[in-house]
Amino acid sequence: MTPHPLVTQLRFTRREWVRGLGRVTAEEAAWMIGHLAWQEQRYFLELAQGTMVAAEVKRFGYGQRR
Repeated sequence: MTPHPLVTQLRFTRREWVRGLGRVTAEEAAWMIGHLAWQEQRYFLELAQGTMVAAEVKRFGYGQRR
């Protein structure tokens, strides 16, 4: 069975994050983790199910400042 395109994108994003991890600061790494959490909540919970589990990850959303 072929995975949903969002699952494929998520896997790609995670692979790229791990690949680049060695060259980032702790602050940059924390931002990336927060952004991934925001993305997953946004697409898989908010948009797909109308649910929000962790409102605090909104500060890591698209267009937010580090």
